[in-house]
Amino acid sequence: MSPSPPGEKLPRIVPGLDWLFRWLYVKTPRRVLPGFGLTLGFTVFYLCLIVLIPLSSVFLKTFSMTWPAFWEVVASEQAIASYRLSFGASFIAALINTFFGGIVAWVLVRYEFPAKRFMDALVDLPFALPTAVAGITLTALYSSNGWIGKYFTELGIKVSYTPLGVVVALTFIGLPFVVRTVQPVLEDLEKELEEAAASLGANAWQTFTRVVFPAVMPALVTGFALSFARATGEFGSVIFIAGNQPMISEITPLLIYIKLEAYNYAGATAIAVVMLVASFALLLAINLLQAWTRARTGKK
Repeated sequence: MSPSPPGEKLPRIVPGLDWLFRWLYVKTPRRVLPGFGLTLGFTVFYLCLIVLIPLSSVFLKTFSMTWPAFWEVVASEQAIASYRLSFGASFIAALINTFFGGIVAWVLVRYEFPAKRFMDALVDLPFALPTAVAGITLTALYSSNGWIGKYFTELGIKVSYTPLGVVVALTFIGLPFVVRTVQPVLEDLEKELEEAAASLGANAWQTFTRVVFPAVMPALVTGFALSFARATGEFGSVIFIAGNQPMISEITPLLIYIKLEAYNYAGATAIAVVMLVASFALLLAINLLQAWTRARTGKK
């Protein structure tokens, strides 16, 4: 914080010590939250207690296994099939949410229509709805005799109790992450830039690709990362619509739960370590891509 401007009247605390108070008042920066050392220590302690210690316990439990035993668990045919479904369905759902979430954010920001506030609030429904309720509802809707599923059945497409149902559930829970990430960026985007591009002869597609899209690209990448990360660990809304058939529609979090029920704690933590490392690696790659995109667009 900058020093006190000349002529500012400083409070008088102790007569005769005005010079000391003036020196402290000017030299010591004032903060909204005093006690940086205390607050930093509390922050580090809280993060260690909530994040670092639980994650470390997973690795410590896994280290009790020998390497052949660890590899036998994490590279089993059932485990690989669950990895393929969990990460593959999460990736597809995140891509769908990135595309349609960007459209939803654009409509909510740029257009006025009846019940706009209701539609805006409806985007946050997956946040408030219990995941078990969401899973049961989606299963009922997309079953063979459900309101939506019966039309897919007529086309020979089965949604519930298949990997397609997993994608539907993960798309449902991941949409708000993209919309709420892109929406503020679109609100701050100056319409004058689009008008200037149009005045220079750019058509609608050129304006979008060269003015709007580069501005919202980092937000879209961030929304994709958040949606993907949320989907990889989803459990409650998926187990009802997936059917949980081994090698077909069994997700990795369910496989971990099954091993815990069988008191195979080492096997459960081994698979959890694989999920954890893969998630960190993918998120790191996405963050590097986001940083590269910001550097290309000239943003800090």
